[in-house]
Formats: sequence, C-alpha cells, structure tokens
Amino acid sequence: MDENRYPFFLIFLNFTSHTWFWNLIQNDFKNGNTDLDGCIRLLEKMQINFDEDHLKHIFKKTIDKHSGDIISMDDFRAIYRALVHRPEFEELFKAYSIDGNILPDGQLLKFLAKEQFQTEANETTALEIIMKYEPIDEVRKRRQMSFEGFIRYMNSDECSIFKIQHRTVYQDMTQPLCDYFISSSHNTYLIADQLMGPSHLWGYTSALLKGCRCLEIDCWDGSNNEPIVYHGHTLTSKIPFRSVIHVIDKYAFMSSPYPLVLSLENHCSPKQQEVMANCLKSILGDKLLSAPLGGEVDMARLPSPEALKFKVLIKNKKVGTLEQGMLRMEEDYVGEAEEVSDSDAPSDDDYPENMSPVRSRSPSKRKGDRRSSPPPQKKSKVRKTKIALALSDLVVYTKSQKFVGFEHSIQHQKCWENNSIGESQARKLARVSASQFIAHTTRFITRIYPKGSRMKSSNYNPQEFWNIGCQMVALNFQTPGPFMELQDGKFLDNGGCGYVLKPAFLRDRNTTFTPRNVGAHSRPMSLSIRLISGHQLPPSAMSKTNKADPTVQIEIYGVPEDQAKKRSSVVKSNALCPKWNETFSFNIQVPELAMIRFCVEDEVSLVNKDFLGQYTLPVMSLNTGNTFM
Repeated sequence: MDENRYPFFLIFLNFTSHTWFWNLIQNDFKNGNTDLDGCIRLLEKMQINFDEDHLKHIFKKTIDKHSGDIISMDDFRAIYRALVHRPEFEELFKAYSIDGNILPDGQLLKFLAKEQFQTEANETTALEIIMKYEPIDEVRKRRQMSFEGFIRYMNSDECSIFKIQHRTVYQDMTQPLCDYFISSSHNTYLIADQLMGPSHLWGYTSALLKGCRCLEIDCWDGSNNEPIVYHGHTLTSKIPFRSVIHVIDKYAFMSSPYPLVLSLENHCSPKQQEVMANCLKSILGDKLLSAPLGGEVDMARLPSPEALKFKVLIKNKKVGTLEQGMLRMEEDYVGEAEEVSDSDAPSDDDYPENMSPVRSRSPSKRKGDRRSSPPPQKKSKVRKTKIALALSDLVVYTKSQKFVGFEHSIQHQKCWENNSIGESQARKLARVSASQFIAHTTRFITRIYPKGSRMKSSNYNPQEFWNIGCQMVALNFQTPGPFMELQDGKFLDNGGCGYVLKPAFLRDRNTTFTPRNVGAHSRPMSLSIRLISGHQLPPSAMSKTNKADPTVQIEIYGVPEDQAKKRSSVVKSNALCPKWNETFSFNIQVPELAMIRFCVEDEVSLVNKDFLGQYTLPVMSLNTGNTFM
C-alpha cells in the first residue's frame, strides 16, 4: 500500500467502522437514549449472544456513572465492546494484522494455516470467509477483514470445537442396522421418577426432537377398550396409547429421516393388542413398515438405515417366522391370537423392566444374574403369553427375542431377532465374555436397559456398552447428568441423525478387539488442549452480581486405558472473562470410541463445587485450532 495513502486509509477505516455501527443502531436511538429492555432488543437484533446476568451487571455499572436508568449511544457501544470484543480475539487479530485494524486476505490465509491448522486453505477459502463474515461493505470490497468480521468468524460454527463437517450426515448409511449405534430412550413416557412421576406426551416429543431413534412404550389394558401407557404397578400417571402414536406420527422424522423403532413393552390382552395394531396402521399409515422390503423373508443381513428412511419399525414379540407372517397377510385373522412361550419371547418384555425385585423368587424374573453360557442347571418355569396376530405381523426386522446365551444365539438366532439385556447382566457378560459379547453385537441388535433399582430414573454409564458394540444403549432421557451428557454428545455426530456408524473393529465378525485388550486395533492419538479463557459463564448461585470462581475439568471416556480426568486452576471472582492459558495432554489408544467432556464448575469451597455448564463430544469430532464451545 502507498505510504502516503496509509494514514488516510486508517482514518477512512475508523470512520467507516463508526458509520457502520451507527447505521446499525440509529433507529433504536431516535430519542437519543435507551433503557435495559431496549439494549436487550438491540443486541438480539444484532444477533449477539449474551448472558442476561452479565448484561444487567454491565448495564448497572454504566448507569451508575450518571443518574437515571437510560444509556446513550456511546454507552451502548461500550457495553457492546465489553460483551463482544474479547481481548484474546484482539490479540490474535493484531498478531496477523498489518496495522492492527485490518486483515488482508493474504494475512487471513496465514492465520488459517498456522493457527487453525487448515493446511488445505487457499486464497479462495480466505475470500469466502471475508465475503461471509465481514459486515462492513467498504472493507469487504477491498478483500479485507475488520476486527468486527474477525469476531463474527471466530464465533461461527466454522470455529466451533465441534467439526462443522460432522454437523451433517457424512457417514455411510448403507450398512446393516446392526452396524450402527442407535440413540435409544428408556421409559420414554416418563418425565420424572418411575414410582410416582407423571407420564407425559412431552417425553416422546422431546426425545424425537433430540434425534432419538428408539422409543419405549409400556402398554397396558385401559378402560373402554383403549390401551394406556404408564409404568405398570406404580403411581405414575397414565396416557392413552392412541395419543402417543399421534405424537410420534407428528414428530417421528422432524429431526432425522432414518428409521424409528418403537419398542413395545406389551402387557395388553389380545383384544387391546388388536386396538394397538389398528392405531399403528391407521395413524402411521405408509410410515409403518409392515412387510419386509421387496418381500424378502430369508435374509442374511438386516437392511440399512438408508433403505429404511422414513419408516417406523415395531419391536415386539412375534408369532412364527417372517414367511408365516407374510402368508397370513392375505387372510382374515381379526380376533385371533397365539401363545408364545418364554423360549420365543424375552422376559424383560413380559414385566416392567424397572419393577423386577432385587431378590426374585421366580428364576424367570432374575434378569440381572442370568448366565450366558452354559445355561443354568435349574430349569426355569415356562411362561406363555398370548400375542394378537394383528400386532405380531407388524413386527418385521425387530423381533424381541429372549437372550439365552452367546452360543445359542450363534446357532439359532436370526439376524432380525433382537435381544434386550439388563445393565447388571450385560456388565457381567462384558467382564467375563467380552469377545463373545462383541461377536454377538456384530450380528444382532442388542438393547441394554437400566436395572430395576433405579427408582429415581438415574442412568448408568453408556460408554461401557458402546465399547462392546451394543447398538441400543437405552437411557432415561428425562434425567440430566454426566451419563445423559455422554449420550447427547455421542449423537451430535453424523448430523445428529440418531445413527452413528460403529468403528470397523466392532463390525467385523472376526474381530479380536476387546476394550481391555485393544491390540492391533489401537490407533494412538496424542491430544493437546490449551484452555485459554471463558466468556460469559453462568454466575455462581452464591453471587449477588455476576461473579464465580470457575474451574474446568476435562474428562476422557472410552476404553479403560483411555479413561482420564484433569482439572484447571481456579480463577477467582470472574465469570465474565476468566483466563487460564493452561495446556493439558492426553494419550488416547482408541480415539474412535473416545468421548471428551468439558465441565465448568464454581469452586464454592475446597470440597464443594457447583455445576455451571458442560460440553461433551466425540474425540474424533474435535476441531483443530482456536475454537469455542
């Protein structure tokens, strides 16, 4: 740039920046001033993210300088800068700016390569960023970026800690259903505990909006021949089965186009099972899958999520084979039912899963300690259940099948037969027969559910079951906490569609992988995280203003060898813009299974910390460079 024109350009840039800001806000300052509500409306109009507690504190400090409860345009600009102009952004910007005011496209390219590790970025990449994020027309036309544009870029999804490429479906969706982790809910109808809590349609709505692809419906006989949904033999409230299906019909594919599984915990009489079947058919219509794709009944593998797009699958007990069901479709079997014994149906579907007693008198009810191989010496009592053929024949690829043992499954189980196993039994099997368990999950969809003693709807750690390839690791979605946050983080991946492709070593039927012996499947990753700063963290519950003493714990979940936790120092009395500048290193052996959780807490005392916020995501979805969460 011509040296004689350089001072003129700086004056021009400062004037242009000031004019841009004034044009943006002048309509809101026609009377010369604005109050707090006007300030909030203006920031929202400018699409500025802000914490209201911090804004109120900064606003109060501003008006304390003069009488009244209104601010001028200059006051608003100072508030805007306090909320938006982060010092660490300014430091980065000035490191690459030629004058501290502008970032030419060439300098932006250097920033992308050196700081963001975008080695494939070129001039076109830099120009696209300028065109997308630079708000000042005059600067944008010069193929340059102002600090305002730089801020907008740094706060965009492109600089999120979660890879922007993983925000859309990017994985191969043409593999068999059993090759995917599937977002699954337990007791979906409950929005509180499972003894006295309410059953509510919102449980289904919220789960579906989060991308959940396997819902549970506990069905019982109701009055007037209308089935109801509730947690049986408890004081939880009841909702009509028909209403549940209407909600599912409305929201089934709002967040994901991939197949939705309705796991029926069916306690209804054959007569009301027919009502259920009619509800499913009449309400869901063409969404309901009631016959194998292409009429194929003798399949060697399950169809893919891609092939089953926009279809609802019913998971329930089934009378006979797929072929027998297809032959019955031509017949009139209204009012007909057949008995299935325990050898054909899973015991966990015969009784409410969470009401099984800790010390069951009946061997058939001891779900937590059932052996896999060899089978128990004491013969269990055979129970019979009547299944309406109308409902049975709606079951296609997700037949509920009692889990007897791994060897039994290999010899007798069909690919379209699924098992449900309680967490206690599954944990024991994973400990003593990990190789067999993984071989099982390469072939058959396996659903894990919480043990019966979790009366407050608490959750178990889903990671231990993802580690062995279990597809449907069902959690209580209504209960927040680290384990539900792992679930949410896991299924952020692949566009949040509810299906995440399992690593190749959990899909290979001849795999030698186990969580405690990763062997040749280890792909070590050295992960370095520099914790720079926070911005507008939630104030402490103990604070009367906007203060907190924040500390950050970084946690790695994965195979046992990868489990780790590290904690930052505490920043005293600063929730608005705490700074750490600390580096943490982790060595991860199986990054394909690893999750990372950032948990921010307020150190109330040496032994007491209050939760402020968290972010959890797969390690393989971590973005590089300077990112935010």
